Formats: sequence, structure tokens, C-alpha cells
Amino acid sequence: MKIMHIIAGNLDRGAAKGAYWLHQGLIDLGIDSFVWTNSETIIEDDKIVSPNRSKKDKLFNFIRAQLDSQIQVFYPKRKRAIFSSGFFGFDFTKVKEYKEADIIHLHWINGGFVNIKHLSKIAKPMVWTLRDMWPLTGGCHYSMECENYKNGCGKCMQLNSKSSLDLSKMILNRKKKYIPKDLKIIGISQWLSLKAKESEIFKEFDIRTISNNINTRDFFPVEKSLAKKILGLNTNKKIILTGAQNLKDFYKGPSEFLNLIRLLDRDKYFIVFFGKLDKSIVSELDNIGLEYKSFGFLYDSISLRLVYSASDVFVATSLMEAFGKTLAESMACGTPVVCFDATGPKDIVTHKIDGYKARAFEVEDLYNGIKWIVDSPSYNEFSKNARDKVLKEFDNTVIAKKYIKLYEEISNGRRVRGK
Repeated sequence: MKIMHIIAGNLDRGAAKGAYWLHQGLIDLGIDSFVWTNSETIIEDDKIVSPNRSKKDKLFNFIRAQLDSQIQVFYPKRKRAIFSSGFFGFDFTKVKEYKEADIIHLHWINGGFVNIKHLSKIAKPMVWTLRDMWPLTGGCHYSMECENYKNGCGKCMQLNSKSSLDLSKMILNRKKKYIPKDLKIIGISQWLSLKAKESEIFKEFDIRTISNNINTRDFFPVEKSLAKKILGLNTNKKIILTGAQNLKDFYKGPSEFLNLIRLLDRDKYFIVFFGKLDKSIVSELDNIGLEYKSFGFLYDSISLRLVYSASDVFVATSLMEAFGKTLAESMACGTPVVCFDATGPKDIVTHKIDGYKARAFEVEDLYNGIKWIVDSPSYNEFSKNARDKVLKEFDNTVIAKKYIKLYEEISNGRRVRGK
């Protein structure tokens, strides 16, 4: 049985990275799995197939991505956040790889990669793993306080629209029309599955939860003093790590992080960042006198493994997360996590066992959690528990086995055997 994963975006980062790791887990179990992707990142894997095979293909892919991102320009007062239409995309049902596949597995499909209309042409068993809220909304990837996705969208808060018949309504209605009713919906957290069940689009669908997965062969503990030495972190202070592709995305809680650092003792803590760092955070750190170091974008697992291992605690101030892959990566490296007890991260951290879940969304309790973790005489036990939990619940192979059972179910009981 051949599984076709459809994944948009670079395979070494973001939602696409977790989807690619699932493919790797299936391969490790002997499953005939391959990835159909527009990733610009080159990964040595002969099971990766790209439609961007020529300069012409790459040009059309670029144009589709631009059209998808620019369609919201008709709303000049919109929030500056990712918003996708699903109006544009490559018709993968025409390629030989689709025809040879037995099961189609959708993941993150945005950036003009998949046209929602083409999903109605799929005549094979299909799974869609939700990696953010976009599949169930009228275009936004995280709805924040808006609940319009529950009753058909319109008057979109992120577009700053006052019309009930706006772009978000059009996008949601198009999804309702073209998304096949018999596909299986998988949320990567209990929270995301609940949101799908509440949505206008998926309320009648079969919705399951299978957690995101972590490649624990890439993410494992490195002796802390060695990791600090390699990274040039010459400090005896407790190291607080935070990181994301873009730390100023509103759903990552940049304001909450600013309020958090104002509570920190500059003589005790050292802050380490990876990802895009907001200037307002840098300015505040300088004002307070907190020492910090930013490593910028880190895509390779070696650098990330060292940064996680060198740190004493990973802190996530996210207000909404589908899962929280960076939290699980940190735990896989033996570094406990402090986060809010909300959305996807609440599935990852076990309170006062491998981290600390602060009351949502109380910054002072995040601060309490940091102190509780780093000052605890049981710190080494927390570190071990963190690693053990990821191995037990989120490892590639653990999650791949759950998907194999699902594939067998939707294939009328046909066994999905390894080679």
C-alpha cells in the first residue's frame, strides 16, 4: 500500500517538518510512503517528489503563492497575519504519483500549493491532519478570540470586515462545497480536534486526535556544560530559552513575553532566543539590563539540539498553538518546559512532572513556573521525565503506528504491511 503525503512549505521547519517526520516514521516501519511537496529545502530522500521540476514550474508555483497571499489586499485595515484562500494550487490528481497512491494524506497545504476545489476530485481514501486552524476557518490560521468559524464566518475580525458576505464567508463556503465528506480529520492536539468538532465545516465529520511527532534520533540531550561551551554561552546564570519562526506573531504572545521579562532578575537569568526576534523585545531587554543572545533562524537539528540542551528551561508564552513542536523538541533534549495550561501545549507538559503549566494566561504564574523549575532540587528528575514522555508519546515510530492503524481502517481492513 502506497501513502501519498501532500505537504506545502519547507520540510525543515514549521508544520511541514512534523509532517515529514511522520513520513520518516512510516518509512522506518517499512511502509511505502512518499511526499509530494513544493519545499525549496533540498533533503536527500528519494521518496520526496516535487512538481517544481523546471523553471516554468517554479515560476507558476511562485505566482500561485503570491496570488494566494495578496488576495486580502482588498481589506487595507486587516491584521498583518497569515491568511490563506485555497483558491490556487497545482492539480495533483493529474500526476502519475497520485494515480499510483492508495491513500492520500493531506497536511499543511497552503501558500498556493493546493486548490480546495481539487479535493473534490479525489477518489481514494483520504486523511487530513490539521496542523493549525486554517482547514476549519474562512482563511485565518488561528482565530484567537473570534468564533465565527462555528457558524459560517463573515464579518472577519482579522480582515477587519463589517460585511457578513466577505472573503472569509466565500472561502468557508467553498470549503464546505469541495471538501469530501468521507475523509478522516486528525487534530494534532485535543484542543484542535475540539475546535474542528465545533466548526461549521467539520461538525459532522469523523474527527480523531493523533499527536504531532518528534524525531527523537535528532533531538536528544547533550551534556549541558558541553552544549554551552560549543555555543559560546559563558554564563553561570540560569538560561531561559524561547523560540519560534516569528516570535512577534500575535498568537505567540509577544506582549506576554514582554511582561514576563520585566519580572525577571537580571542577576539570575540569561535569555536565549532562536527565530525572528521582535525589536520591542530587544529594546526592553536592553532597558532592563537582562543579558541575552539571539541565534536567529536555526533549521538544522544539531544547532537546535545544542540550544535546547544548553538551556535550563524552555518558556512558551503562546496564546494559541495547534500542538507546540518546539516544546516537545526541548523536552526530548531533557529541558523542562513552562507554558500556559491552554490549547495544544497542555497536551505536551505534565504539570510539575516534566514542566509547569501556568494558569491561562497569567504571566506572573509563568514566572512562578520558571522559578519552581530552575530552583527545584528535583531538576534532574524533571529533565529525565521530559525525555521519557516524548519517547513514550510523541516519537516518530509511536505516532506512525497509530496512523498505520488508521490507514488499515479506511482501506476496508486491508493490511498496511511493511516491506
